[in-house]
Amino acid sequence: MLLYGLNAYWLTAACRWGTPRPILSPTTPSSFALVGAGYPESAAGAPVWPVVTVQLPIFNERYVAERLLAAVCRLDYPALHVQVLDDSTDDTQAQLQGAVAHYRDQGVDIDYLHRSDRTGFKAGALQAALAHTKGDYIAIFDADFLPSPDWLKRAIAPYLARPQTSIAVVQTRWGHVNSAYSLLTQLQAVGIDGHFAIEQRARCEQGYFLNFNGTAGLWYKPAILDAGGWQHDTLAEDMDLSYRAQLAGWQVVYDNDTVAPAELPVTMAALKLQQFRWAKGSIQCARKLLGRLGQAAVPGEVKWQAFLHLTGYLAHLWMVTIAVLALPLLGLLPPEALPVAGTLSSLWFLAMVPATLGPPFLYFSAQQMLDPAQGWRKWPYIVWLAVLGTGLSANNGRAVLSGLFGQGATFRRTPKFGLRQRGDRWADKVYRLPWDWAILWDWGLCAWSGAALVLAWQRHLYIDLPLLGLYVLGYGYVGTVSLWQAVIPATAPKAAADPPV
Repeated sequence: MLLYGLNAYWLTAACRWGTPRPILSPTTPSSFALVGAGYPESAAGAPVWPVVTVQLPIFNERYVAERLLAAVCRLDYPALHVQVLDDSTDDTQAQLQGAVAHYRDQGVDIDYLHRSDRTGFKAGALQAALAHTKGDYIAIFDADFLPSPDWLKRAIAPYLARPQTSIAVVQTRWGHVNSAYSLLTQLQAVGIDGHFAIEQRARCEQGYFLNFNGTAGLWYKPAILDAGGWQHDTLAEDMDLSYRAQLAGWQVVYDNDTVAPAELPVTMAALKLQQFRWAKGSIQCARKLLGRLGQAAVPGEVKWQAFLHLTGYLAHLWMVTIAVLALPLLGLLPPEALPVAGTLSSLWFLAMVPATLGPPFLYFSAQQMLDPAQGWRKWPYIVWLAVLGTGLSANNGRAVLSGLFGQGATFRRTPKFGLRQRGDRWADKVYRLPWDWAILWDWGLCAWSGAALVLAWQRHLYIDLPLLGLYVLGYGYVGTVSLWQAVIPATAPKAAADPPV
């Protein structure tokens, strides 16, 4: 845990004060820049825009699918091809078929592809559609995203600036359309901002391996093919392909200035599902790729950073391990061992302080970088984010164990409800998640950590109290919100038109 905490300081320092390596720096394209870089011109002297296929993998997204399609069809790009990859089994099919027909009548080059066999889930849909793309560039958006009209011109700029490119993918920053919806969405927004504005930027600028985040990125098709295509043996097909491409010599570029807003999960159950998929998928990628990474002809620093990146969710497993062991260790201590235990606790505390404060330091720095004038005001959310992250350690720890020892990769997508404002309701929507018995684990760990807290107080091991208190708050917060949101749908009226899911 100390190593992961210290790495948060390292990435923050590298991002804020490090010297970026001379890599491809994304810029907004202009006719002068494109022609000056040697990109081909038309007879009229204007730059020739390459064809870009925008792929939209969708599965049962009745609340956001049409919104996504409308945003993509508004992209200000003269050589646009859209692929709707619809694996839906509900009325999302009819919605999208009607919308595709409408935009086709408006002159948009758009195809509708439906699979009745969902083999490979999202990765399978992307791989199946790869043969039907047009041109060498492929943008990908999940259903909850809303790219701005200029997104594609900005994202393709690094490719156009250097036609003889080694770029596999340009990843853009995620924005948020509903960050103010609740405390939970505000905390997620702060966490995601830290990942992109610090972690992704630092990895890119320092020449470390980084990942395509599954959406809001622009791929170079030859790089996909050279890396072996989309594979579905992990739950993180995006990280898997990114690493395989970089191991094959391609670059992943991160563009911090181009933003694609998206909807954040509004329920704790949905957030847990998303986090479980990310945690299990990254550990599966570690199992799959660390051997190849160790043999790769890349600098040792790059290998070390890749190891920390792929195994980052292990910290959650160590967190829940500490929570489980604290009570029996404190209870088994004989009175004569208390002085030695106090000394050991002090040393442990000295290690846990930087381990615990590393991520908040990263998140605070990200907010200051994104908004120098007002970013410092986010510090209460950063404190509460530490509570949320601690509370999610049980969920993510189970995901790590599943990724280490489990087989298979069953994809469960995060439900989206098309919500933006505080007054928008989710409880009466379809796609709501059923009762999750893991809530009992959250409450059990809260009580267990509380008992350890009381025992540490009774034995005068006061230095243990801050971390144990954080466990009590974290598991209590996650358990309370989970239980409250699980009860709401039981009393909310269900829409009459909702089909069975």
